[in-house]
Amino acid sequence: MMKDTARELREVVERVTPRLERISPEKASAPRAPGKWSRKEILGHLIDSASTNHQRFVRACYGAAANFPGYAQDDWVRIQGYASEPWPMVVALWSAYNNHLSHVMARLPESAREAVVNFNEDNPATLERVVADYLRHLLHHLDQILDGQE
Repeated sequence: MMKDTARELREVVERVTPRLERISPEKASAPRAPGKWSRKEILGHLIDSASTNHQRFVRACYGAAANFPGYAQDDWVRIQGYASEPWPMVVALWSAYNNHLSHVMARLPESAREAVVNFNEDNPATLERVVADYLRHLLHHLDQILDGQE
C-alpha cells in the first residue's frame, strides 16, 4: 500500500509540475479570495506538509513518532513568507521535496505500517494512514491551485 502511494505521488509530481510552472507569478501571488492564501502560499503550505510528514514517516520507522508536535499552518506560512518567494523557486522546492518523499515512502518497511504516529492526542494514526492522508491532502490543495483541474 505505501509503495503504491509512493508511485502515485511520483506520478502526480511529474504530471503537475509543468502545469504549476505555467502559472504566471501574478496569478500565483494573488489571494484566491479576501483573507485566503494565494496559490503560492498554498504550495508553500504543501512544502510545510512535506517537511512535517517527512519527519513523521522516518521517525515512525524507529519508534520515535509516538508523540509528535502538531502543525500551526497559518503561523508556518506567515513566518516563512512564501508570499515574497519567487514562484519558480516555490514550485521547484515543492517538486524536489515530493520526489524525495516518494523515494522515502517506497523505502518504508512494511513492518512499520502499523506504527503509531501521534500528532493529535485525540486521534493517533498508523503510519500507513498518515502516508495515505498525505497524498489525499496534497491532491486537495493542488485542486485549489489548479482551479479544479487536477
